[in-house]
Amino acid sequence: MAKILVIEDEAAIRRVLTKILSEESDTYQVEEAEDGLIGIEKIKNEEYDLVLCDIKMPKMDGVEVLEAVKKIKPETPIVMISGHGDLDTAVNTMRLGAFDYISKPPDLNRLLNTVRNALDRKELVIENKRLKKKVSKNYEMIGESNAIVGIKDMIEKVAPTDARVLVTGPNGTGKELVAHWIHQKSDRAKGPMIEVNCAAIPGELIESELFGHVKGAFTSANKDRAGKFEAANGGTIFLDEIGDMSLSAQAKVLRALQENKIQRVGSDKDIKVNVRIVAATNKDLKKEIADNKFREDLYHRLAVILVKVPALNDRREDIPALVNYFSKKISEEQGGQEKIFTAKAIAILQQYDWTGNIRELRNVVERLIILGGKEVSEEDVKLFASK
Repeated sequence: MAKILVIEDEAAIRRVLTKILSEESDTYQVEEAEDGLIGIEKIKNEEYDLVLCDIKMPKMDGVEVLEAVKKIKPETPIVMISGHGDLDTAVNTMRLGAFDYISKPPDLNRLLNTVRNALDRKELVIENKRLKKKVSKNYEMIGESNAIVGIKDMIEKVAPTDARVLVTGPNGTGKELVAHWIHQKSDRAKGPMIEVNCAAIPGELIESELFGHVKGAFTSANKDRAGKFEAANGGTIFLDEIGDMSLSAQAKVLRALQENKIQRVGSDKDIKVNVRIVAATNKDLKKEIADNKFREDLYHRLAVILVKVPALNDRREDIPALVNYFSKKISEEQGGQEKIFTAKAIAILQQYDWTGNIRELRNVVERLIILGGKEVSEEDVKLFASK
């Protein structure tokens, strides 16, 4: 049931608004406040899905109410109620964060449409928050080893800035987790996070994928297409396995970093972009530079902050926490009961040589959950987790 608060000092208008909304839907629970001060107290103590607020009121006017609500309950949509002489003020409240405004006397259809749209917007905000939390859980960094604590501390310092970050480390260590943490803890978190696996895109298509193309730029280019840089505008682009990028594409990425501009393939028109770059590689880029396979100037542009993710073999003390995390997560995904790993089972897992790192550990845990007993034992590990 949607809770709506009507803040209006004129009793007659307040009653009309309450009557219209109550009769419109039995899912609307409408409460009243005769002035701004009372309204603010109610909003502090209750959760409302929508607030209708008059502009001209004694004690505290509607603009002051709007500014206060945006501080204490920023996600609550507010629709302003304006008299004929308040229209300029009403329009200005939109700049301050009001969802919309309606004029006195209220037009029935206009009022109901505005209320429905505001409530739909509130539901979208809630759903986006829920999805964001779900995404965040998918990218948790598990472990309390010195190496992982150091990376977490570095992310806390680096994320709020726009500094470019280069993440290095072997395959399967979780370099993409670092990239997602940087984005989610940054001021760009509300913007897009666009991932590009440079190793998975054929060399002849990488430039089109990154920068887009215009119709006719090549044989299959039958229409204009935006690239990943444009899609990431206002957010973060994660260039995974950047060590596999062609030299010609590297030159264009360098220009994008230097000038905050790109050109679509087949076009000479500049397109401005505002993108933060986080790159990752499992290669030794300094060796690639020596072999003329990677541009040194691009390396120095990317490696403003360098984050080295350790191999799992170098942080074995994190394996018990990782096993328990994967056990819970995999059991939830498969709809089964979480399996407990015995201390001896985990001790054996800590002794293995994890060449595939965390990705390999997760696969082994999943195998043991499927094939092991009700409690994953030392014997289960020896049987099903053979290396």
